[in-house]
Amino acid sequence: MAASLFTREEKTRIEQAVRRAEGNTSGEIRVHIERRCPEELMDRAAYLFERLKMHKTAARNGVLFYLAIDDHLFAILGDVGINARVGDDFWQQIKAEMLRFFKEGDAVGGLERGILMAGEQLKVLFPRQEDDVNELSDELSFGR
Repeated sequence: MAASLFTREEKTRIEQAVRRAEGNTSGEIRVHIERRCPEELMDRAAYLFERLKMHKTAARNGVLFYLAIDDHLFAILGDVGINARVGDDFWQQIKAEMLRFFKEGDAVGGLERGILMAGEQLKVLFPRQEDDVNELSDELSFGR
């Protein structure tokens, strides 16, 4: 199972990054990790996005960080509310920054950095409202 790839402390660090990133935005961030990607990368990310009900946020402002550790693959998938407001290069910049960490063997650091970068942009596009509720779990999601 992919959950065994990370220590409890590493899982906590990633979940804390999600909470920090969501602290100033109504945007919602999820992280899904598995060992292998069983299909084409973006198809898998889209499937998980739907399975995790990320398309159900009120503002359509969910972001999925997907990692297939053994395959050395990762994707970031934003919902239509975000993609309508950011350029294509936005996700590429975050991916490039994450890749720097991944190449050094620091998956946790890469995830933290990418999540916080996404949170900064979400804060601008979807500022947190007084009545904001956490629409999606901040817990990591794991596959096989």
